[in-house]
Amino acid sequence: MHFERSSGVLLHISSLPSRGVIGDLGPAAYEFVRFLAEARQHIWQVLPLSPTGYGSSPYASSSAFAGNPSLISLDLLADWGWIDRARLGALPATTGPVDFDQVEQLKLPLLHDAAAGFLDRAAHEPALAEQHHHFEAFCQSQSAWLHDYALYAVLRRHFNTGAWTQWPAPLRRRESHALAQAAQEHARDIGIEKALQFAFSQQWNQLRATAASHKIRILGDIAIFVNMDSADVWVHPELFELDSDLQPMRVAGVPPDYFSATGQRWGNPLYRWDILAARGFDWWIERMRRAVQLYDIVRLDHFRGFEAYWAIPAAEETAINGEWVKAPGLSLFHALEAALGPLPLIAEDLGLITPEVDELRLQLGMPGMKVLQFGFSDKGAHIHLPHGFAPATVAYTGTHDNDTTTGWWSTASATERAAAEALLGPIPQQDGTDRPVWPMIRAAMGSVAQIAIAPAQDLLELGSDARMNTPSIPTGNWCWRAPADRWTQDVAARLAALAEVTDRDNDPLESGA
Repeated sequence: MHFERSSGVLLHISSLPSRGVIGDLGPAAYEFVRFLAEARQHIWQVLPLSPTGYGSSPYASSSAFAGNPSLISLDLLADWGWIDRARLGALPATTGPVDFDQVEQLKLPLLHDAAAGFLDRAAHEPALAEQHHHFEAFCQSQSAWLHDYALYAVLRRHFNTGAWTQWPAPLRRRESHALAQAAQEHARDIGIEKALQFAFSQQWNQLRATAASHKIRILGDIAIFVNMDSADVWVHPELFELDSDLQPMRVAGVPPDYFSATGQRWGNPLYRWDILAARGFDWWIERMRRAVQLYDIVRLDHFRGFEAYWAIPAAEETAINGEWVKAPGLSLFHALEAALGPLPLIAEDLGLITPEVDELRLQLGMPGMKVLQFGFSDKGAHIHLPHGFAPATVAYTGTHDNDTTTGWWSTASATERAAAEALLGPIPQQDGTDRPVWPMIRAAMGSVAQIAIAPAQDLLELGSDARMNTPSIPTGNWCWRAPADRWTQDVAARLAALAEVTDRDNDPLESGA
């Protein structure tokens, strides 16, 4: 897939400076769209929008299909008449790190009350009746996953066991009578969960439409694996490497690499690719169908796992003693395209990439990724520098897994600093502090890469305390939120001028397969 030359910003929804302990799809999101338009940016990259699981990671989701209710804007729900705006006054300030405990304690109860109010009043309030009609249509269109997810979410909260594998056996094994009884007993709460999914969908679609009106496309992200504690594994255990007790036999991760000497043991159950292939990859087709409903461009996290994946015995505490196992590769993507047509995909091909992985990506015509921060350590790292880029590239200063560029520079070795200055020129200073960010952004945007992306933290020249994620560290991640009032006209003008001179002020719609 070819994309027009363009650029954009990586900022997850949770990082917006919105009301109520976590960023959301409300006014701050629209303000950011306006900033991107003024800055002549045409891509907004977000992390997975699905409900978060262990460690609040968007890559450890409880559903590959659902939206994260925490990202719903209560301000917009008040505008819709779902909840009295006066009830929102007690929510914390719009800035500061995300406190996921407070999200659970303060925001989610208000969301559930709002959804319940909508369901209770829609029948006799004309202002809500039409919206309820759209809600019913949404439930029908998303029936392949919505009821199962809603029941899972309700039971997970009801049993408070931490995982569906600890539920009573009849529900754990999805015996039909137990499912029917649970659906009857929890019908109201299931309806509330469905209403929240509808609200998320409506708010996301409205935001995406506004972005599109400014020729801004959403670059979304889907994780290759799903969480063990998820509706997906509970509903489809036959598609995963589970034993007779529904416990994983092997789990996903990566071997020792740049980020960790012991590798990363993610813990996701592995797919039974043979069963998926025999079924025509139906589950993956539905997953990708959902992804292209949500996003204009889809980044495939851990693309190398589609060629071969690192399988770790579940009893192992680290990722060291795993092995590479072949994945379906081309056959999966041929099935996806046969069902859905040409797909606007980008491959996250970082880490240990073999010639076989490169060949798969090239056969599929997907752009790969390069990260400038990786490029200065030694000669082998120069593939991440602009002179080595192919046009089919998405160039980053850093990603959500990297330190910010300011933080990276503060800990860079003398070798890395010397190499960076040899390429970028002397690093400017202000008030005695090195300012490496804009030279890095210029290098990415001035390259031949079809797309250039800068994390929001880099645009704001923030240090390591603004880092989004540190791989292999299980807690304390995903908390960063942008300071309020920092998307200034000066920053927009500077980025716009750079977009114009590097010929990136284009619409990023693909121009052909």
